[in-house]
Amino acid sequence: MTQTQQIRQWLEQGNTLTPLDALEVFGCFRLAARINELRKDGLDIEMTKERKGSKSYARYRLAA
Repeated sequence: MTQTQQIRQWLEQGNTLTPLDALEVFGCFRLAARINELRKDGLDIEMTKERKGSKSYARYRLAA
């Protein structure tokens, strides 16, 4: 199963995903590229920006 397929399955199970999660769970360094592929396949994925201290990062989830 490809990383994109694994990420799709993860999101469809109701989970959210950050770049750090994607690296730890799937070994994926390019989460934004995988999300873009899924969006092109018709998945409605929302992205929110979160902040922890001075760092900000994206969190992805399927739209409700």
